[in-house]
Amino acid sequence: MLKGKKIVLGVTGSIAAYKAAVLLRLLVKQGAEVQVLITSAGKEFITPVTLSALSGKPVLGDFFENRDGTWNSHVDLGLWADVMLIAPATANTMGKMVMGICDNLLVTTYLSARCPVFIAPAMDLDMFQHPSTLRNMETLKSWGCEIIEPTTGELASGLLGKGRMEEPEAIVARLEAFFSDAEKKKPLKGKRVMLTAGPTFEAIDPVRFIGNYSSGKMGFAIAEALAERGAQVDLMAGPVHITTTHPLINRVDVTSACEMLEACIKYFPLSHAAIMSAAVSDYKPEHAHELKIKRSGEPLALNLVPNPDIAREIGLMKQPGQVLAGFALETNNEEANAYKKLKSKNLDFIVLNSLAVQGAGFMADTNQISIINRENKIEHYPLKSKAEVAEDIVDYLEALLKKGETVTV
Repeated sequence: MLKGKKIVLGVTGSIAAYKAAVLLRLLVKQGAEVQVLITSAGKEFITPVTLSALSGKPVLGDFFENRDGTWNSHVDLGLWADVMLIAPATANTMGKMVMGICDNLLVTTYLSARCPVFIAPAMDLDMFQHPSTLRNMETLKSWGCEIIEPTTGELASGLLGKGRMEEPEAIVARLEAFFSDAEKKKPLKGKRVMLTAGPTFEAIDPVRFIGNYSSGKMGFAIAEALAERGAQVDLMAGPVHITTTHPLINRVDVTSACEMLEACIKYFPLSHAAIMSAAVSDYKPEHAHELKIKRSGEPLALNLVPNPDIAREIGLMKQPGQVLAGFALETNNEEANAYKKLKSKNLDFIVLNSLAVQGAGFMADTNQISIINRENKIEHYPLKSKAEVAEDIVDYLEALLKKGETVTV
């Protein structure tokens, strides 16, 4: 999707500037023509020679590079580019962009650009969370800039929090999605879908928990299928070892059922639909021990209390026009139990899994499902890969959304 695209890549003074080399290499490998602009502070973190070698173009930093009367025209650069990408973008540079402080070629080119502008912030967590930074990002967004949110992790300061520049692969994927003509024709473009996936863990003590064997594979496959069709996906992910890179998937990591419920209550009112595919623990210890329980050789009793029924709580919140789907994993009286669950939780359809089917259920890469609607009409599907099963589920959801497409949330 990036072949032949003209990209201005702005590099500013952040330790994350080393990622700009990887990002540049990926863009060029995709066939893009990239012109690098670098600030004076950026040169302290990565050399123009490195970036020039990777781009095949001289790196531009100042208006008057050669001191011979020639100058670099910010107007020409702004007209040339199909997109401008600033990665990493420091708090300082974003502040200058908002205030129109044109003391370097990068910001001046931004003010002259007639193309879409993508910004990938990178800074320490306190700087990122400061009201001035948040205000500047909101201002830039209101002007049409696309903010590529930083990730959470270990920062250069040694602190742990949000501020790490998004990985180059994810940034390239974001640009590919933007340039894709097919993306503009996605049947679920403009729809927002909340999805739960994976298990929940309920703490017994700091090192032990109650959980289940859910791998999250089915839920994550559904998230990918939704995003590929253009939906904005809010993925409430339990503790799993699966990564997500699609730019339309907003991943919210949770651990316990209570944390998942809190996240769902936040996102469901913003959604056109929700699919509750997580394997939520039905019970949790009444009290979680603050310290590790030591072996005593004596029997240990745990008093378990019910967890909140997330699907039922969301079903009570459901508004006209919203579509709500759930999952049922059954071992006996499967269809009757699944339909009972559908009715009790105010679902529009339910996906039935059976542990009696070899190759279906937890941990497997395949699944066999049946889908039951409110009229107790059942559609059976053969054993397939979970990616293919996800497409079947999204097909069913898409058909229901089309029936209510005049309804907005």
